[in-house]
Amino acid sequence: MSKAFTKETDSEDDGPEEPDALPVNTKNYVTPQGLDALKDEFRKLMYEERPKVVEVVSWAAGNGDRSENGDYIYGKKRLREIDRRVRYLTKRMESAEVVDPEQQKNRDQVFFGATVEYCRGDDSRHIVKIVGVDEADLAQGKISWLSPVARALMKAHSGDVIELRTPAGPDSIEVLSIRYGN
Repeated sequence: MSKAFTKETDSEDDGPEEPDALPVNTKNYVTPQGLDALKDEFRKLMYEERPKVVEVVSWAAGNGDRSENGDYIYGKKRLREIDRRVRYLTKRMESAEVVDPEQQKNRDQVFFGATVEYCRGDDSRHIVKIVGVDEADLAQGKISWLSPVARALMKAHSGDVIELRTPAGPDSIEVLSIRYGN
């Protein structure tokens, strides 16, 4: 049968939906900056990138045979990627519970939004900020509040020594300082 008579669908699956990074029945805590970043990415995709891709796909569709038209094929693929990410961002923004670290009253204890300096058993020092799942970026020192290190640090005070279970065995970490804000 000729390709001209085959049904072309938009439901081709280029991959699974983005997995939900949160365990079931877990709140989606996010800092105000994290929520702003999600909104910025959403706006960029919906109002800048998507319209440009739609324009390219429309132009490419008017050029005839779509089965061998790279602009059309890759444009449609990119549209599916954008739409998948937009759906994910929409869900995350709807479920977000904004927690402003600046409003933390108990500043001598580690909670969501805290920046913590700690020392591991091998005398290496680390500074991490405990943030939402979507904000986590180890290169910037931001770790998810669900990560093992953050969970171990929660509710600790300066000077506390905490036992951290790692794949290599137990490790102790000492909380050196806690601060909130930027």
